[in-house]
Amino acid sequence: EVQLVESGGGMVQPGGSLRLACTASGFRFSDYDMTWIRQAPGKGPEWVSAIHTDGGRTYYRESVKGRFTISRDNAANTGYLQMNSLKPEDTGVYYCNAERSPTLNFWGKGTLVTVSS
Repeated sequence: EVQLVESGGGMVQPGGSLRLACTASGFRFSDYDMTWIRQAPGKGPEWVSAIHTDGGRTYYRESVKGRFTISRDNAANTGYLQMNSLKPEDTGVYYCNAERSPTLNFWGKGTLVTVSS
């Protein structure tokens, strides 16, 4: 069974940090690019960050550059999103996506991040 499971979400004060994990099973994770997408309450989904299969290239939306770091450990079938200096506007459900092609991709069910004092 193919699965992507996000973990590591929670509530944190502004300026705090969280590390999200995305664990894959049922498919060859190392063959898939990985992306993090978030959705704030009442808003549409928003692309956050992406990493190529071997971790050699990474991409970030402008508002998280310098604060978030995406990485992956293919041996552990897991991707990560280290989030530092969190802001209230980072609040939302964070989803990971693994894509090999537009017609071959998988989604997790998300993990909630709440940044609030």
